Amino acid sequence: MSKKLVAFFSASGTTKKVAQMIAEEAKADLFEIEPKVPYTKLDLDWMNKKSRSSVEMSDKKYRPAIMKKEMDMSSYDEILLGFPIWWYVAPTIINTFLETYDFSGKKIVLFATSGGSGFGNTVKELQSSASDAVITEGRLLNCGTKQEITEWVNSL
Repeated sequence: MSKKLVAFFSASGTTKKVAQMIAEEAKADLFEIEPKVPYTKLDLDWMNKKSRSSVEMSDKKYRPAIMKKEMDMSSYDEILLGFPIWWYVAPTIINTFLETYDFSGKKIVLFATSGGSGFGNTVKELQSSASDAVITEGRLLNCGTKQEITEWVNSL
């Protein structure tokens, strides 16, 4: 049996709840990707082109700093990586995470929460940040129900 890690970024708490349920269902370890500077409600105002999230997402090279935690990724075979969808893709903080740790030879399965959009080009945009890993599009888990999560985890 392979060892799994559920890693996630959650700006408002929605993705965190889903990640916790996935970790429990998958009997996986849980790892929160935390920005060095937490996002405020104003930072997340996607209607404001000058908000922090809008500025970050307009520059695909931007890498928000994260709290670096000691983590031995070599002990995991599969990483379930979750985040909210921002501007039809993963937030650039996910690139920061993938570039901070070594994911060589790992299988990374994505899951996301979204107000309405799908994964878009997420896999393509993340692959260069973990070029030696296999990244696959998982599932949007917007409902976050136990049944939805159980079915998805069992399908992996």
